[in-house]
Amino acid sequence: MCGIVGIVCVDPRDRVDEMRLVRMRDALRHRGPDGAGLFVQGSVGLGHRRLAILDLAGGRQPMSSADGALVLVHNGETYNHPLLRRRLEARGHRYRTRSDTETILHLYEEEGDRVVDLLSGMFAFALWDRRRERLLLARDRLGIKPLYYAVTDREILFASEIKAILAAGAVRARFNDAVLPEYLASGFVAGEETFFRGVRKLPPGCLLTWSAATGVRQRRYWRLPDTPDRRRHVSLSGEAPRLLERLRETVRGHLLSDVPVGVLLSGGIDSSAIAALAAPLLPGPLHTFSVGFAEPEANELAWARQAAGALGARHHEVVLGAPEFFAALPRLVWHEDEPIAFPSSVPLHFVSRLAARHVKVVLTGEGADELFLGYNRYRVTRWNESLGRLYRAVTPRPLRGAVRRGLAGLPGRLRRDAGRTFLALEGGPRQMFYENFSVFPERLRREILLEPGRLAERDPHAEGIDRYRDGPGDSLGRMSRADLGTYLVELLMKQDQMSMAASIESRVPFLDHELVEYVFSLPSSVKLRGLTGKAILRRALRGVVPRPILERRKMGFPVPFGRWLRGPLLAAPPEFVLGPRARERRLFDPIALDRLVAEHATGAADHGQRLWLLTGLEIWMRIFVDGEEPERIGIAMPRTAPALGSPDAPLAAASGAAS
Repeated sequence: MCGIVGIVCVDPRDRVDEMRLVRMRDALRHRGPDGAGLFVQGSVGLGHRRLAILDLAGGRQPMSSADGALVLVHNGETYNHPLLRRRLEARGHRYRTRSDTETILHLYEEEGDRVVDLLSGMFAFALWDRRRERLLLARDRLGIKPLYYAVTDREILFASEIKAILAAGAVRARFNDAVLPEYLASGFVAGEETFFRGVRKLPPGCLLTWSAATGVRQRRYWRLPDTPDRRRHVSLSGEAPRLLERLRETVRGHLLSDVPVGVLLSGGIDSSAIAALAAPLLPGPLHTFSVGFAEPEANELAWARQAAGALGARHHEVVLGAPEFFAALPRLVWHEDEPIAFPSSVPLHFVSRLAARHVKVVLTGEGADELFLGYNRYRVTRWNESLGRLYRAVTPRPLRGAVRRGLAGLPGRLRRDAGRTFLALEGGPRQMFYENFSVFPERLRREILLEPGRLAERDPHAEGIDRYRDGPGDSLGRMSRADLGTYLVELLMKQDQMSMAASIESRVPFLDHELVEYVFSLPSSVKLRGLTGKAILRRALRGVVPRPILERRKMGFPVPFGRWLRGPLLAAPPEFVLGPRARERRLFDPIALDRLVAEHATGAADHGQRLWLLTGLEIWMRIFVDGEEPERIGIAMPRTAPALGSPDAPLAAASGAAS
C-alpha cells in the first residue's frame, strides 16, 4: 500500500515543475515511509511513496515497461498476481521484479484498459501511455483504495489523498457548501463530490482517461450483478458450506505478503471469522489487535480476548479515554481530509498504531454487514415495510392522516420512536431507508440551517436512491446495493486513511469482488431471517467461531462521544459549535444550535451524533479553510494516564498472549 500523485499538463508544451510534484508526493509521507520516487518528463509528472509489502528489494515506483513506453504508479495489492504472472510469462513476458505492479504493466501491454477486468484485489493506479500521450486512472471495484483528482484549465492533478492535490497550489481549499445538507443527513458525501470545490473522487469501479484529442472521459467498468432468478430458492444448510469454503480461499489469497500479517479483532462475528480462518494458514501464532474504552457500554475487549484465546493468538490491546481521543482528533481530521463521519475512525487509528509495532499488514472484517444484511436498519426497514403494507391495506387514507397528526401530541421519546414506524412513514426508499435513519432528519435540517433554502437545491439522498434503483431485486437487496455503493465507500476511506496514517496496510477479505458477486447473488431470505441478520454467515461459521460470539448482539464499534460531552468534553460544544468562530461562518441558526447543545447537556435529548458532525465540521474548517495547524486546536480537559498502546505507554501493558 502506497501513495500516488501526478500532474499532466493540458498543453504538451508546458513543463511540470518538479518541486510542486515533490510537495504533493511528500504530503503523503505517512502512506509510504519505505521509499519515494519521481518520473518527470516534459508535461507529465508522476510521484510515489512506498510502503513495501511485496518484493521488498525491488518494486520501486514509478515503474516503467521494458521499452519505456508505459509509466505506472500503483497503490494496492493484486491477490491473483502469482496466477497472472505465470500466465504472462507463458506468453513471453519477462519480469524484472517480483512486484504485482509489474503485472499491471504487462497486462496493459496485452489488454489495454481491460487490465482492470483481470485484476483481483484493491487498487488505485495511474498509467501514462507515452506512445498515445494518454493518462489512465483506475480505482478498484468496491472503492477499497481512494483516488482523487482535479481538472483545471491548465492541468489534471490526482492523488491518493486530497491534501496532496492542495499541496500543488493549483486548487485552493474552499468549502463546497453545496454538500452541507447531505453531510447533515448522512455524515458524509456520497458520489463524486468532496468537501473541496474543484476536487472530485474517482468512483469505485471506474476508469478515467485523458488525452489532448479526447479530453477527460470516465467509464464505469464494473457493477454489482443482477440477482439471477435461479438463486431465488437457496437452502441455508446446503449453501453455508460453499460460503465457508469461498471465505477460506479468499482469506488465503489476502495473506499474500513478504511481511508479517495480523488481524484487527473487535470480538464481533466478522473480524472473528477472518481471524479464525487466517490463523491456521500462518507459519506462526496470529497477532490480533483490539481497542476499547473504559466505559462498559463501549468496550468489547472481553469478546475479542475470547476470540483470540480460542485461536491461541498473540493478543494486543489499547484502551482509550476522552483526553487521548480528543487530542488526536484534529490531526486525524487532517489525515481524512474531510470531517470524520464516524467517531470509530479515532479508535481505528489507535489500534492501527498498536498493530504497526508488530506487523505491517492487517486483515479486517469490513464489508460483511452490507453484504449479509447485518445492520439494524435492514431489520427495521423490513419490519416497517411488512406491517406498513398491512396497515395501508386495512386503514383508510383519512384515518392514516389523523394517526400521523396525532403522533405529534405524544411525549418526547415516544413521539420520536413512533415517528420512525409505518404509522408515520408512507413508504419508498427516501422515507423508509434514508430519512428514517438520517443524523439530522429533514425537520432538523430545516431548523438548523441559516439558509434553509439550500434544502431545495439538491436531494441529499440522491446518490443512494440512484444506487437503490440500479438493478432488480427485493427492497433488502436494493438496500444492500445502495449501501455497498455509498455508505461502505465512506467506511473504506476511513479504513484506508486511518491505517495509512499509522503506515500500515489494511485488507478487507469480505470485499474480494468474486466473493461479493457470489454473496450478492444469494437471496435476502438466507441473509436476514426473522430478526437475525447474517444468518447464512452465522451458519457457515459454526464450529469455526466460538458459539457465544456467533450468538451475541451486535455493538457496532461504539464510541461514548455523547456521554463525554456531558463530562470530560463538556467544553467542546461551547468552543466548536457555539463559539464565535463557528458562528461567524454563518452556516447554522445560532438559536437552533443553543437549543441542541442545551438539550444534550441536560439529558433532555441525545444529540451526541449531531454534535459530533458539527464539531468535526468546525475542526475541518479551521484546518483546511483557515489554515490552522491541527496541534493548535484543542480544549482544556482533565489529564489522564496515557492510553494503553499509545506511544507514551509501556508496550508490556498493551500486549500479551491471549488466554
